Amino acid sequence: MTTDPRRAVPRTDTVLAEPQVAAAVARLGRDLVKTAVQAAQQQVREGALAPDDVVPAVLDGLPGSTSSLRPVLNATGVLVHTNLGRAPLSPAAVDAVVAASGTTDVEIDLATGRRGPRGEGALGALLDAVPAAGAALVVNNCAAALALVATALGGELVIARGELVEIGDGFRIPELITSTGARLREVGTTNRVAVADYTGALGPDTGAVLKVHPSNFVVRGFTRSADVAELSTALAGTGVPLVADVGSGLLRPHPLLPDEPDLQTTLAGGADLALCSGDKLLGGPQAGIVLGRAELVQRLRRHPLYRALRVDKTTLAALEATLRGPVPPVRRMLDADLAGLRARAAAVAAALRARGVEADAVEATARVGGGGAPEFELPSAAVAVPLAFAGPLRAASTPVVGYAAGDRTHLDLRSLAPADDERLTAMVLEVAATWT
Repeated sequence: MTTDPRRAVPRTDTVLAEPQVAAAVARLGRDLVKTAVQAAQQQVREGALAPDDVVPAVLDGLPGSTSSLRPVLNATGVLVHTNLGRAPLSPAAVDAVVAASGTTDVEIDLATGRRGPRGEGALGALLDAVPAAGAALVVNNCAAALALVATALGGELVIARGELVEIGDGFRIPELITSTGARLREVGTTNRVAVADYTGALGPDTGAVLKVHPSNFVVRGFTRSADVAELSTALAGTGVPLVADVGSGLLRPHPLLPDEPDLQTTLAGGADLALCSGDKLLGGPQAGIVLGRAELVQRLRRHPLYRALRVDKTTLAALEATLRGPVPPVRRMLDADLAGLRARAAAVAAALRARGVEADAVEATARVGGGGAPEFELPSAAVAVPLAFAGPLRAASTPVVGYAAGDRTHLDLRSLAPADDERLTAMVLEVAATWT
C-alpha cells in the first residue's frame, strides 16, 4: 500500500514555529517567510525534498533582507558611479541614518516644546562648510533645486546656448526649466558667449541669469564664456539674481580638479545662488543643495513647491554627518595614494595566484564620474583577471562590477575601500571555483 506523500508534509504553523524560521519572520515578515515555507512543502509533495529538510530549505530560500537592492563592489574605477548609487556614505553618515530612523527632533525645539526650524543641524553644517553662503536650503536632488529656482524666480531665465545641456538618461536642462512655466532666453552661440550677450537680453520679465556648468562634456577650440565674477559685476544694480548650477558639489577648490567649480569660490565670486548635488564630490546622500543670499533662499523656502521637494530626516542626518564627520569615502578615493593602490593590487593578485587564478596587478585609469571633471583622468591600479569572469562576478553572492580592457576584466581598486579588498578576493575565488 502506497503512503500518500501529503501525509509527510510538515504543517505550516509547525515550520513557522521553528526557532530559526521564527527569527526569520521577525526579520523579514510573515508573508515572505510563509511563501518560502509553501514552496518547500510543494517540493515535499513532489518527492523532491525530504520532510526533515524543509526548515533548511526554507532558510536557504530566504533573501538577506526585504529590499531588492544589493550591496555591490564598485571596481569600475568610476568614483561617483550613477548606476551604482553614486557616493557611498561614510560610516558616520550610516550611523546618523540609523539614529534618525526613529522619532527625532527634526522639526521641534526640545527646550521650548514648540515647532523648530527643520533640519537646523544640516543647514548649519552647510554654512560652516561654505562661509560665503548667507543661507542654505536642501531639496531632494539638484534637478529639484533648479526646478524650484525656475518656479520661484519665474519669468524669463537668461542662459547661454552652450549651457543648454543634456545629462544622463536623456534628461535635458531646458525641458526641465520650461516645464515649470518659466521661459528661456538663449544668448550667444554654441561655442561663444560674452557678458554683453547676457546684459543685452535683460528686460522687465527677467527672473534670473542662469549659469550651468556643462559637467559631462567640454567644448574646445574657438570658444568664449563669461565667468561668475564677470557676470556678477555686469548685473550689479540691475536687481537680477545670478544663479550658478555648479553640479558636482565640490565645497572648496581641490588641487586635482582645477577646472571644477566649487561652491565657496562661486559664491565668493558673486553668484547670488549656487546649486549642487549632495551625492557627488560632496560625498553625502542624494540631495539638491541651494546656498546663497538669505533673502533669495527664504523666497525659495516659502514657495509652495518647496514642500513637495523637501528631504526627509534621514537625508538631513546623513548630510550633516557627512559635512561634520570624517572625510567621506569619495574624497578618500579621490586623494588615494598611487603607491598604496599599486601595493593593494599586487597583494590581491598574489592572493589569487596562490589559489590558482590567473591574475595580475596592472596600471589603470580611474575617473570622477557623476558628470564631474569629464576629461580628468586619475592614475590607478587594478587587478586583471580573465575576461570571462565579468558576468559571473556580477552574479556573485556579493556582486562585483569591473570593466573589460582588451582580453581581461579589470577590477580597479581606486573606487573600492581598502577594507573591501578581502571581499573582492573572495568573490573572484568564488567565481573561479565554478570553472574548475
